[in-house]
Amino acid sequence: MSTTELTGHFTFADWREDPVTGEDGLPRLAHATVTNAFSGGIEAEATTCDYTITHLADGTGTFAGMELVAGRVDGRAGTFVLEERGRFGSDGTVHCAFEVVEGSGTGELTGLRGTGGFTHRHGETKVAYTFAYGLG
Repeated sequence: MSTTELTGHFTFADWREDPVTGEDGLPRLAHATVTNAFSGGIEAEATTCDYTITHLADGTGTFAGMELVAGRVDGRAGTFVLEERGRFGSDGTVHCAFEVVEGSGTGELTGLRGTGGFTHRHGETKVAYTFAYGLG
């Protein structure tokens, strides 16, 4: 399958994080519900994202989640789900890799496959992403 490389930006439109294991003590688990807005190769006004986060004593942590994207990829309309995994440092830098959940594409995105990622530095309001995809 040939792939097409896309780039763009997203912003956090909403972030709601709640402790799962209590606010005291580390390590601890948290649950976050996030809404993102994508522009560029992926266009989506408001995604639905759900994360489970591990906060560690040294200020670092890891996360895993799923994001439902309804919009366009390279001009093609439909929906799909991204599976995301990442880590964050004590300085607030987040590194994330994501992959399209096989079989989740609808509409003109049926058969969508792809991988991508981003690095978010604390204080940035726009986050650059990369996405390599194919159809079929």
